[in-house]
Amino acid sequence: MQVILTTDMERLGVKNDVVTVKNGYGRNYLLPKRLAIIANTRNLNILKENTRQSNYKMEQMLGKIREAIAKMDASAIKVGAKVGTSGKIFGSVTNIQLADAIKKATGLEVDRRKITIGDEIKALGTFKAIIDFHPDLKHELSFEVVGE
Repeated sequence: MQVILTTDMERLGVKNDVVTVKNGYGRNYLLPKRLAIIANTRNLNILKENTRQSNYKMEQMLGKIREAIAKMDASAIKVGAKVGTSGKIFGSVTNIQLADAIKKATGLEVDRRKITIGDEIKALGTFKAIIDFHPDLKHELSFEVVGE
């Protein structure tokens, strides 16, 4: 039996994959729980049209993301932190502070969960962070930690 998955299934496939499963597994588990639909001609045509539309939307979104990356690279991102007399900062710089600094500098909102900072930042200087905009598009951002 061929089915189209409606959700990601471990060991079976990802959403919108057409997979072949045993009849009993498909009829008794996947279809009643709405984890898959039958892969007939009508559903395959709908799937093809939906993937075409989602690819078009993805291309539009990637264009906007590339513009945002150019805007971030053009402006200097500075994160302010409270500094002690020895030059060490109190606490550490987090991805929340970096997201706020990006918003101040460029006006773009970046989800803090998509920002990855390598090590804890506990000193002043220039550091790098990786922003995961899309599974196919990651950007390494350079930012500077300055004292307030």
